[in-house]
Amino acid sequence: MHANVVVVGSLNMDLVTRAQRLPQAGETLAGESFFTVPGGKGANQAVAAARLGAQVAMIGCVGADAYGQQLRQALLDEGIDCQAVDSASGVSSGVALIVVDASSQNAIVIVAGGNGQLTPASVQRFDALLQQAQVIVCQLEVPTDTVAYTLARGRALGKTVILNPAPATGPLPAEWYAAIDYLIPNESEAAALTGLPVNDLQTAKVAATRLLGLGVGKVIVTLGAQGAVFAAGKGFEHFPAPVVQPLDTTAAGDTFVGGFAAALARGEDLRAAIAFGQRAAAISVTREGAQPSIPYLHEVQAVVTR
Repeated sequence: MHANVVVVGSLNMDLVTRAQRLPQAGETLAGESFFTVPGGKGANQAVAAARLGAQVAMIGCVGADAYGQQLRQALLDEGIDCQAVDSASGVSSGVALIVVDASSQNAIVIVAGGNGQLTPASVQRFDALLQQAQVIVCQLEVPTDTVAYTLARGRALGKTVILNPAPATGPLPAEWYAAIDYLIPNESEAAALTGLPVNDLQTAKVAATRLLGLGVGKVIVTLGAQGAVFAAGKGFEHFPAPVVQPLDTTAAGDTFVGGFAAALARGEDLRAAIAFGQRAAAISVTREGAQPSIPYLHEVQAVVTR
């Protein structure tokens, strides 16, 4: 298999509980349910791209534990090339502790585990995967020097480079921006990158303008139910979100990124790719969990034909 989308990023086991509301500091709440499910932004985006029509390879690292075996198998079951998913001894696999409230908002604590062992050398060993890809996707749940290497290598190879800056805690290194074709933050991530408030279409445009000024090619700010704002040059376009009744927003952003990457890899134009990613994300928020919520290509196509 020659992967046309390569995802460099994290694999986590999600430990999920539902409660009426999120706990306050020092408070103990009674949860309503608990389950474990494969997640991690990198793996979620790889699964989304695979289910939504791309040939996908994953570059990542898990711990030498039961969770690591389960995470790798979950990707293999999706037909994802896992030759570059390493196993590190002496550390756990990455985990995410997730609480989802009655309004479908979530709070997440991440332990990097094996994800923290993914080095630039790890990526370099599988350079052949990057060379054959059309689209390379990164996030921020692995070491920053690994992200920096991957972005620069993707640019040197002339690939379409996507960065989903999640989780974002502040501005990106200045030298990264010129290597990024599509920067895809949500509201809080755009605010963290720019230091500006982002909560609606207008403030998203202001933040996107700031990011374009730093040298990134194109910006897509995802705004949940408010849709997405695309910015390039001095132009903006608003893409309204499909209207659905949300159940769980976990992995909605990852579904958008994976769907967008898959659409670009099969040659769809920019606007069609954004709309496709939005339709896929809209389906995902009507379902529980991270990877279990991600739809398949035929489900998204069915929405279009109704």
